[in-house]
Amino acid sequence: MLFVFSLTLTAQEEQKTSFSLDEAVDYALQFAYEIEYANKDVDIAAEKVRETTAIGLPQINGYVDYQNNLKQQVSLIPAEIFGGNEGEFAEVAFGTKQNMNAKIALNQLIFDGSYLIGLKGVKTYLIQGENALEKTEFIVKQTVSNAYTYVLLVEENIKILEKNKAVLESNLNQTLKIVENGFAEEQDAEQLQLNLSAIVNDLNKTNRIKASAYKVLNIALGIDINTPITLTETLESLLLNNLDLGLTQSDFDITQHIDYQIADTNRESQELLMRFEKSKYLPSLNGFVNVGTTANNEEFQFLNSEQKWFASSMLGVSLNVPIFSSFSRAAKTQQAKIELDKATRQVTETEQKLTVALQDARNDYQFAIDSYYISKNNLELAERIESKENIKFFEGISSSFDLSNAQNQLYGRQRGYLESIQYLINSKVTLENALNIK
Repeated sequence: MLFVFSLTLTAQEEQKTSFSLDEAVDYALQFAYEIEYANKDVDIAAEKVRETTAIGLPQINGYVDYQNNLKQQVSLIPAEIFGGNEGEFAEVAFGTKQNMNAKIALNQLIFDGSYLIGLKGVKTYLIQGENALEKTEFIVKQTVSNAYTYVLLVEENIKILEKNKAVLESNLNQTLKIVENGFAEEQDAEQLQLNLSAIVNDLNKTNRIKASAYKVLNIALGIDINTPITLTETLESLLLNNLDLGLTQSDFDITQHIDYQIADTNRESQELLMRFEKSKYLPSLNGFVNVGTTANNEEFQFLNSEQKWFASSMLGVSLNVPIFSSFSRAAKTQQAKIELDKATRQVTETEQKLTVALQDARNDYQFAIDSYYISKNNLELAERIESKENIKFFEGISSSFDLSNAQNQLYGRQRGYLESIQYLINSKVTLENALNIK
């Protein structure tokens, strides 16, 4: 118990709690809940292959039967056999009251077309599980990237709001002094008070969102929501890492995309299903060997050394030839053919959808880059405008409404700037998924 406890403490101490974005993605690809489930599905598929393979291997079973005839069945036979009168019948009970049989049976599938096709089918099933795991990895990567980015954005938004709050508090204090000296109207201070109240409200709301954002990231990583984690990436470094115009010109092999492979594997699975239905027209051949022994007695003496046992053995083959199923097999084969036609059509549909999705992702990423630079320039302009209006207000050549409008415009541009960063990073992840970049 002490050993297990010490191992538990060691594991807790070694649990990673500090992450860059790449480290967070790598961690999630090992420990995220979705990855764990997908890996278990692959394990189940592998065991399914073993199970199906075993059907064609020798099957050995042992049987032990014990019977106690509490009331033996009576048969009537002509009494004259025993010297009785002709026309009369004697009551006779055949066999002993108790008997026991022990048998070992070996069965071997010699030929069955459906088994051969089924064996290929479960291997395809394993490939489908592996494809699902790879698809899950892409989803986890996108989920972690979005959650990580969102936490940094919330942190940055809090910094901006706190800065805005400090500026407004300073302006309000100065304005109140000016009002006391009679150089400004009371509504000037009231207007600033309204803006400050709105900023304080946004700050409180964002702080609550921050706690939730960290929990969402923990879930995406597969870490307990109450475990504190530290993000080593900054929003600026993350932004620079996601500015890559070369992605818009990257080569793309659609047949290597995981969604295409999933669709193609599904088509292959439906083709095997059709062949499986056709294989049911073929005969099947099984071989068997039975070895057994039987004992009979009026009392339960089967464990005594003097009990006589009578051995028996049997060797044989069984041939099953399908002749007529009232067109049931034909109907099932036709259903499988229709499903194959659908799956083949879906491969073409998937190919075209991936082509369109890639073009959209490239366009979105290019637009996100352009939007980021525009938002950055607009933010700089809004900061200069607000700064000038602030100076003009305290010099008495601008009203509080002009300053309030400049401040609200700045706050809107700050939100737009953060949203452009989020859009840029998310669109890059979407483009990487469209390009099948792991």
